[in-house]
Amino acid sequence: MIRKAELKDVDAIKKIINYYASQDQMLPRSVSELYEAIRNFYVYEVEGEFVGCCGLQVLWVDLAEVLSFAILPEYREKGIGTQLLDACLNDARELGVTKVFTLTYAPVFFEKNGFKRVDKSSLPHKIWSGCIKCPKFPDCDEIALSMHIS
Repeated sequence: MIRKAELKDVDAIKKIINYYASQDQMLPRSVSELYEAIRNFYVYEVEGEFVGCCGLQVLWVDLAEVLSFAILPEYREKGIGTQLLDACLNDARELGVTKVFTLTYAPVFFEKNGFKRVDKSSLPHKIWSGCIKCPKFPDCDEIALSMHIS
């Protein structure tokens, strides 16, 4: 079941994000960051077990980022990721966002869902505020993808 995240989900969200962060597959998130951004997240549960999350961060009048996209390994390839991504994209449409991007190590998944690879330099400088927190900055090796939505 997919749903909007609630305050009670912060520890589970942090756990799955930091699991992947410990493998250098995404940025870690602190508890305070997650509480501040809780309204941006969707979570997926299977029989009451937290198995995935995804967030949508609005950055400008027409631009948002899909971030902290994580599914427990044993639940991958079951359509959960697509449902989480669709929830974020629908949220973006309802808000009037016209372009969504992501920085990821899983470009194939996003390409299967309509995203196109772009050069990171084509993304507005405003998005780099989050990148400064990354230990890999300024030598980011994530792949940038974007999608125009209506």
